[in-house]
Amino acid sequence: MFNTAAIFSNNMVLQRNKNVRIFGNTDSNHEIICEINNQKQRAFIKDGKFTIILNPMKEGGPYDLKLTQGEYERIFTNVMIGEVWLAGGQSNMELELQNSLDGNDFLKDFNTDKIRFYYTNKISMLGEELYKAENNSCWNVASPENSKAWSAVGTYFAIKLQKELNVTVGIIGCNWGGTFAACWQSREKLLSHYETADIIHEYDEITKGKTNEQMIKEFDDYEKYAAEWGQRVAKVQEEFPEKTWDEVLEIAGENRYPGPMGIKNPLRPCGLYETMLKRIAPYTLGGFIYYQGEQDEVHPEKYYHLLSSLIEQWRDDFMDRSLPFINVQLPMFGYTNAPDDKKWAILRQAQMNVFKTIKNTGIAIIVDCGEIDNIHPTDKRPVGERLALQALYHVYGRNEIKAFSPILKNTYTEGNQLKLIFDYVYDGLVAKGELESFKIAGGDGIFFDAEAEICGKDIILKSEKVDNPVYAQYAFTNYMEIKLFNSEGLPVAPFNTLTD
Repeated sequence: MFNTAAIFSNNMVLQRNKNVRIFGNTDSNHEIICEINNQKQRAFIKDGKFTIILNPMKEGGPYDLKLTQGEYERIFTNVMIGEVWLAGGQSNMELELQNSLDGNDFLKDFNTDKIRFYYTNKISMLGEELYKAENNSCWNVASPENSKAWSAVGTYFAIKLQKELNVTVGIIGCNWGGTFAACWQSREKLLSHYETADIIHEYDEITKGKTNEQMIKEFDDYEKYAAEWGQRVAKVQEEFPEKTWDEVLEIAGENRYPGPMGIKNPLRPCGLYETMLKRIAPYTLGGFIYYQGEQDEVHPEKYYHLLSSLIEQWRDDFMDRSLPFINVQLPMFGYTNAPDDKKWAILRQAQMNVFKTIKNTGIAIIVDCGEIDNIHPTDKRPVGERLALQALYHVYGRNEIKAFSPILKNTYTEGNQLKLIFDYVYDGLVAKGELESFKIAGGDGIFFDAEAEICGKDIILKSEKVDNPVYAQYAFTNYMEIKLFNSEGLPVAPFNTLTD
């Protein structure tokens, strides 16, 4: 007898134009046969696991997919061949349609069998709870009721892709709020790079000498405390809305987030890699979309290495080292009156550098989509649509689509001025207000505010304090109001040429 991985169910979408893997477990070496769309293939069985490789198929359906082993038979119905993308990351990818801007109004008319969604079970430990949840998981077809908890970013991405390609689009949600990039990688991968190995060493030191039972109890106690603490916070904020956060904590008590590290804490290194990502790999994909990085502001200098190794890990696990990976560059964000430590600026620069140095990657620039004091902006439509523009350009060859924000290409020193040359300006640059947050520096690397002027498709910078400008910055800050766009309404990407 056999069991397929939980991600195989009725209503699933299989990737078109690629060899498709069907996989799972079996307690017998008896032959397993798979049939779909006039195709019949046999399984390769080893060590209690089986894999079936289907020949590439064009878009179409619905089909039945039938698996047989002797007298045992399993049939999956309403199977479509189309495009399949994995939507990974943390809370901004996780944010549900029903909680997004105008999401409930959108859901009223969201009925289509051309968009489907599978949500990887969000359970932080391997065990019976996870296995039971997987038995009850399945692909869902879009409807007002089915789609409430779908990723808003993933849904808007799928809608635009489906409209342009005219094929069924399936999204696999694999995300968890508050997670670090290290949560989604293996222990071996993190240890293999000196830039990230200390994350494992730190975790090992924290949990040294603790039993599994002790770590589970510690986290259970924390969750009980956190639930009661959350109620106290809500009550204080309701009764005393004028109090600052520090004053609220004085009354409600200590915020112990993210809780004690251990085998039940979902934010531990490698944990969700084991309980979520590995449970769906190597399902055949068209690519990844990814929105994460906020939590890694605790060590922004590591983020280039973390994101690079994550891409490598995921491509290996899904058995395709050329899989497209399209990343969201973080939006502007900061708290009122908080010092500008530029951690988010460093994270954005790391994300841009990954795009520039790793093949088959894309980047959706959303610096104009941030909000002061709100780390979870609710308008997710532009995020999903800009990801889709990148996919259409990079993956599907729609070169006529103007998919890019302006990205700095070169700088030229001309006397006491610095000229900035951009790619992807299209019909020109558009300033929606006074140009701000430009800085220039001489060879000493000391930056001063610069006057900025749009000259055709270029920008000219100058400052009375810099006679011979060499370096430039734009929007290299945690938060500012974005006012500079190209003719397509896409914002100019931040940069810092001193550290690029």
